[in-house]
Amino acid sequence: MAAALTGGAVTWADDGQPMPTMPPNVREQLAPGGRLRAALNHSNFLLVSKPAPAAEGVAPDMARELARRAGATVEFMGYANAGLVADASKDQAWDVAFIGAEPERAAYITFTPAYVEIEATYLVRGDSPIRTMADVDRDGVRVVSAARAAYTLFLQRTLGHATVVEATGIDGSFEAFTRGGVDALAGLKPRLLDDVKKVPGARLLDGRFTAVQQSMAVPRARTEAAAYLEAFAREIRTSGFLASLIEKHGAHGLTIAR
Repeated sequence: MAAALTGGAVTWADDGQPMPTMPPNVREQLAPGGRLRAALNHSNFLLVSKPAPAAEGVAPDMARELARRAGATVEFMGYANAGLVADASKDQAWDVAFIGAEPERAAYITFTPAYVEIEATYLVRGDSPIRTMADVDRDGVRVVSAARAAYTLFLQRTLGHATVVEATGIDGSFEAFTRGGVDALAGLKPRLLDDVKKVPGARLLDGRFTAVQQSMAVPRARTEAAAYLEAFAREIRTSGFLASLIEKHGAHGLTIAR
């Protein structure tokens, strides 16, 4: 069993590698003035089970661990979707964020390697002629998806024939699907496994069109903080800490990234 996560002096994991500590220059970038402002994407129910300011879930507990190492308080900043989190970085509104890594956001945000992945797929009606992932990307097919979600951005980049219809939030995309006028609902597989039960005859397509890689992020200028978080992401994937948070919060749709 790996050593417990600690701050201050260097501690050691079972593999003999030192766990990263938080030097003063990192602390100043990550928790300036002794306060760590952690941005949460409220639409990601697997990482955030209770919204800010109380905030519960895998991501809030990761932020609490970072604040503990920094000897800082933590303040949770809640946003309706990942796009709004990314926008707020331009105003330096947060110090660390927990969102999907996306190329269009990387111009002004530095992402860590992914610590977890979430599969994304499609929900279709029982009488739909769409049977495979390839069937989706055809002229005339309309796919509804939550606006500014990482998987929506992926579809907008990669679908060459189908039309992506944006809806407000995950609930909004499901409501749009049930109203009709669209052929498929794109979403995170754990949520769609619940949604499929609400639409008689509906079915999920086999496979996935992407796996959304969830990362920690800092504003691009904070290079020391970014390097520390990269090491932190590696540590929690291998130490058992991340697995314990997934179990604690019942977030079993999360897969620890390799």
